[in-house]
Amino acid sequence: WSLKNGGGTLLVISLERTACFVLAGPGGALTRALLRPTGTAARSSSTHAAWRAQADNILVLDHFNLNHLKGQHDVLKAFYSETLGCAIDPRKEENVEKGRKTLWMNLGINQLHLPEADEAQVLDGRFVIAYPDLDAAVERLTRAPALLASTMFAWERLDDNRVSVTCPWGNTFELIAGARDPRGVQPGADSTPAAMPEVLVHVPHASNMEGIARFYAKLVGASVSLEDGTVRVRCGLYQTLVFAEQPSGVQVEHSDYHVSMYVEDFPGIFQRMEALGLMFVNPRFSRQARTLEEAVDQCMFRILDIVDPDRPEAGPIVQLEHEIRSPRKADGSKYKSCPLEIPQKA
Repeated sequence: WSLKNGGGTLLVISLERTACFVLAGPGGALTRALLRPTGTAARSSSTHAAWRAQADNILVLDHFNLNHLKGQHDVLKAFYSETLGCAIDPRKEENVEKGRKTLWMNLGINQLHLPEADEAQVLDGRFVIAYPDLDAAVERLTRAPALLASTMFAWERLDDNRVSVTCPWGNTFELIAGARDPRGVQPGADSTPAAMPEVLVHVPHASNMEGIARFYAKLVGASVSLEDGTVRVRCGLYQTLVFAEQPSGVQVEHSDYHVSMYVEDFPGIFQRMEALGLMFVNPRFSRQARTLEEAVDQCMFRILDIVDPDRPEAGPIVQLEHEIRSPRKADGSKYKSCPLEIPQKA
C-alpha cells in the first residue's frame, strides 16, 4: 500500500520478515530508502528472538579475500601483523613457517584472507579498521618495519579521529577509534584492531544505485539506506557494506576479490538468487555449490552479479563476488568457521 503526501510517495512493501519504507519523489524517483526488520514476535524461542533483534538477514561480514603478491610473505607479515597489529589466525600458521601461501589476518571478529598470486589485488574502495586506542595505532605506524619503505606503504593522520593508510600494494585503509563486536571472536591470539566496521566499494558514475539498494533489500533481506549516491547495507549492528557512486570521469575497476558474510535466511536467499540466475561457482575454491542441497551441505554459495531485481534483464550493475555462508550446518549445529555465538534454532 502507499500514502501520498505532497510531491512524494511513501511506499510500504512487505518482504518476508522485513518492512521496506521507500520515499519516492515525483515521477517515482527514489531519493531515500530505509529498510528494517519487522520484529521477532513470531519466534518461539526468546533467545533466538533476542538474536534476531540484533540484526537483519546479514549477521556479520566476516572476511574479505584479497590476493597479495607471491613471494612477499615478509612484506605481508610486516604490514598486516607488525604494523596494523592483526593477529595471524592459527589455522594458517603452518604457512608462516613455509613463508608462502595464504594467511588469515584477524581483526576481532573479522578477517582479511590473503592468498598469494602473481598479481596483487587492490580494492577499488576502502577498508575501515577500528582500534580501541587510535593513538596507540598511530604509534605502531611510526615504528613500521624498514622493509616497507620500498613499497607503496604510506600513512597520514587526517584529523583527531581518522588515519589514512596505504598498504604495500596500494589498498586504502582508514583507521578509526572503535570497540569490538561482542558477539564472538576469531580463534587464536587477540588482535590489536577491534574490528572491521566498514568496507566501502566504489561504483561507476551514473550507476543504478536504486537497483543496488533493491538487490540487498529484496534478495538478501538486509536493512539498506540510499542517500546522495551512496548505498549502505547493514551487516548486523556493528558493520556496514557501502557502495559509493564515483564522480563523472573517475574510472572504477574491480578484480575477483570477494566478500564473505553469514546470513540468517540462508535457503531463502539462495532461492531468490537462483530464481534470477545469479548463482556463481568459482573454480578457484574446492567448496562449490550449484544447488540448494549442495549449498546447505557446504554451508555456502556464491554470487557475482549485483543486479536490479526489478530489471534483472539489464544485467550487472556492478560485479562483486559474495560468499554467502550459513552459520549452521544441515543438522542445526554451528558451522565450525562461524565466529559468532549462535543460539540454537527454535
